[in-house]
Amino acid sequence: MGKSLFVAEKPSVAMDFVNLLKVNGKRKNGYIESDNAVFTWCVGHMVTMCYPEAYNEKLKYWNLRDLPFLPNKYKYEVINSAKGQFNVVSTLLNRNDIDKIYVCTDSGREGEYIYRLVDDLSGNPKKEKLRVWIDSQTEEEIKRGIKEAKPLSEYNSLAHSAYLRAKEDYIIGINFSRLLTLIYGKQLSNMLKKDKSSVVAVGRVMSCVLGMVVDREREIRDFKKTSFYKILGSFNREEKEEEIQSEWKALDNSRFKDSPKLYNEGGFKKREDCISLIKDLEEIEEGIISNIKRTKENKNAPLLFNLAELQNECSRKFKISPDETLNYLQTLYEKKMVTYPRTDARVLSTAVAKGIKKTIFKISKMNIGEELTLATKNILDKSWEKTILKSKYVDDKKITDHYAIIPTGEGNNVINSLKEIEKKMYFLILRRFIAIFYPKAQYSKQAITITLGSESFYTTKKVCVERGYLDILEPNKENNMDEFPKDLKKGQKVLVDSLEIKEGETSPPKRFTTGSIIIAMENAGKLIEDEELREHIKGAGIGTSATRAEILKKLINIEYIKSNNKTQTLTPTEFGEMIYEVINISIPSLLNPKLTASWEKGLKLVYEKSIEPEEFMIKLEDYTKRSVYTVFKDNKIGNLNRKLLKVKNIYTENKK
Repeated sequence: MGKSLFVAEKPSVAMDFVNLLKVNGKRKNGYIESDNAVFTWCVGHMVTMCYPEAYNEKLKYWNLRDLPFLPNKYKYEVINSAKGQFNVVSTLLNRNDIDKIYVCTDSGREGEYIYRLVDDLSGNPKKEKLRVWIDSQTEEEIKRGIKEAKPLSEYNSLAHSAYLRAKEDYIIGINFSRLLTLIYGKQLSNMLKKDKSSVVAVGRVMSCVLGMVVDREREIRDFKKTSFYKILGSFNREEKEEEIQSEWKALDNSRFKDSPKLYNEGGFKKREDCISLIKDLEEIEEGIISNIKRTKENKNAPLLFNLAELQNECSRKFKISPDETLNYLQTLYEKKMVTYPRTDARVLSTAVAKGIKKTIFKISKMNIGEELTLATKNILDKSWEKTILKSKYVDDKKITDHYAIIPTGEGNNVINSLKEIEKKMYFLILRRFIAIFYPKAQYSKQAITITLGSESFYTTKKVCVERGYLDILEPNKENNMDEFPKDLKKGQKVLVDSLEIKEGETSPPKRFTTGSIIIAMENAGKLIEDEELREHIKGAGIGTSATRAEILKKLINIEYIKSNNKTQTLTPTEFGEMIYEVINISIPSLLNPKLTASWEKGLKLVYEKSIEPEEFMIKLEDYTKRSVYTVFKDNKIGNLNRKLLKVKNIYTENKK
């Protein structure tokens, strides 16, 4: 019987396998070997797609007559810096005494791609290959992953989608970057007063994200403030000291119902109309409480974190970029403290939920502070962990590769040595996890309508009566106990204390932050503020949880956009906005989030085996050909010049 070979994605993960499986092996050059097993590793990506000149030397030079460039068969090569380790892994894959291969690269599309490329360039050795698919780096999970490893062929559709994603980025990047640079690069350089022709870097997802940032900046730039005017009423009851503050609204009985004078049902477009109404109302000395509505409202704890939600929260709370968030999260994962980071799911699987008591028990024994230790013991003492099985926090249909990011209950020995930001992130994940087991927060709501003649004043108050999960997520926030007087009754008379005008202004849209743009990318370009609503409408996004932070980082590095380190807000650069104009005038579909999301959905359909890889490639190549020929046929240099000049003038004006 031959040996088993375990191939990890990086050395540290291979060492985890060696240590957790208690392997007594010898360290050699690029691998560790014992009597019956060998452990080796990749160093991230070791193989890449070849540049066009590998197909034909003349393609080293950019020329319009060579476009579109669509290879019949794609070529790959070993990355120079990884050649040493690639040779080690390749030799081991082909060693005669090794008859079983365990693929232990990252459990996702990118990890699958890393191994498959190495396997292909090693001659695709005909051996038994098993895929280790795990959700965390704990001893228990690694052992389960090895025991339940499935034939690698069962992941072929995932591999197909990985190869197609790379081909898609390659085809679009090379063809459109060369095309737009050759036609418009010199014109762009002249406008920017640069000596060399500017390269127009185009990317399937990158260009779309640039478009989102520029479009938002233009919305803000073109925004015109509108003033509106409200009437605030202050009322009291005879012999009572308390005041009831409320706002006028044009309800059904109002003479201004649906009037063109209104900005909305609560305000006028002109101050004069407010003044006129106040004069009429001041002649009425008494009002009446015409309606009191009391309701109760329950609110559940938010769903668990996926990578996008965590990146958004860390950008907002800690002012760090999505790329930094992912790096810190990866460290927590490798220290076995949290589950797999690059996940889109915000729920648990039924199988995980059934065994979650064990995780909570392990967490209760960790050094997490008295408050959270008591919280975990509270869950166990009251058996609250049983309540989530039939809750919104468990849904197998909403999980593709991995469930939500949660603590594992491991890592107590390293928790105190974590960097401060890593610790903050861990406790953010921990609190979100603990909160889902706690009862709902309960609120008491009161809405009061005061009638003054034919006009109405309206006010509401909302008071938290049972904090529930808020004890975990907002431990330091005090409840608002400002309730209406208990003896208020419908039909009671009230006196008018004062009627005042309050001026308001419309606000421009907010700039994207490094966090909110990740959420917008996840939702095909829409920034949906409400967390629950986001989850309901979530479909095909732009990019993936594994790539979004990297794309954003690239846009900043090539100076198409910039990020404010203190606020994490994103703005386009002058160069970036000019690039936007080049793309918008030539291949505007690249800026369309819906189209970009549809390509991502296509990759998902390949993974789900709903369409064949060949069908995807035919559509991709057809789109590329049509776009290239359209630009050839109708270049718009004159029109572009006017647009570039307009951008230049805006930025010149801003510098003054």
